[in-house]
Amino acid sequence: MEELGHEFLLGDATAIRAACPRRQKTDKRDARHILNILVEDRFPVVWQPSVENDHVRQLLLHRCRMVRMRTRIKNQLDAIAKNEGLLSSRVWSAKRRSQIEALPLPGWYAHRRADLLGLLDELDKRIRPLDEAVRETAENNQEARLLMTHPGVGPIVSLAYVLTIGDWRRFPRGKQVGSYLGLIPAEESSGGKRRLGHISKQGSTLLRWLLVEAAVHAQRHDASWHRQYLRLSMTKHHGVAKVAIAHKLAVRLYWMLRSGDDYSKVMERGSHAGQSV
Repeated sequence: MEELGHEFLLGDATAIRAACPRRQKTDKRDARHILNILVEDRFPVVWQPSVENDHVRQLLLHRCRMVRMRTRIKNQLDAIAKNEGLLSSRVWSAKRRSQIEALPLPGWYAHRRADLLGLLDELDKRIRPLDEAVRETAENNQEARLLMTHPGVGPIVSLAYVLTIGDWRRFPRGKQVGSYLGLIPAEESSGGKRRLGHISKQGSTLLRWLLVEAAVHAQRHDASWHRQYLRLSMTKHHGVAKVAIAHKLAVRLYWMLRSGDDYSKVMERGSHAGQSV
């Protein structure tokens, strides 16, 4: 569009519809409504990433989907082992694989194992260059390098965060980052009653999943986070605990970008997570 001399604007469909409360909906009325809010400069524009940003996003998305495929194959191999009475921890290792390969399996059972191991080797070979590309891209990104100083945040999480958030100046406060990523609960409150539901799950599904995974490692390096994680795990559910820490992690990463300080400096003066200024 830009090459043809046109400006492309992507609007928030929910906000556009909310600005027109009429129950009669036709294409003609929708077109007139969109034209009116454009002329009146009330069009709710949604931030769009650059072309380079989108290309790197595709790299992260492709890598994560390949990893999920590999995980499903490992789970199938682990199920075969458990059916044969080979119980072990859920952590995949070379020792675990050798044990599965040594199992005496009959007929098509053995054929299935061989096919799964072949697929696993093929996926390992294809994921390896993707990991290297993500690591190189993150090292060349100043903001991603800054975020990688935080425990539990590696090249994948830091790069996904930087690409999804974009310009951190779009968010005046850290709590808006949590809302943007869908890490805050849905709310239907009225009068003196406050009703909170599940998290809204708006925004990037990929980054939200990565933050939840990183939160498990990050809480081990922060005493207050670890206490909250244990308390929520015992009183509610470990899933609730992980999401709560993921919210704190998202806010802290935002303040690291905003202040330009690495993890050690942020911890020296205290995290801004939870503050409203």
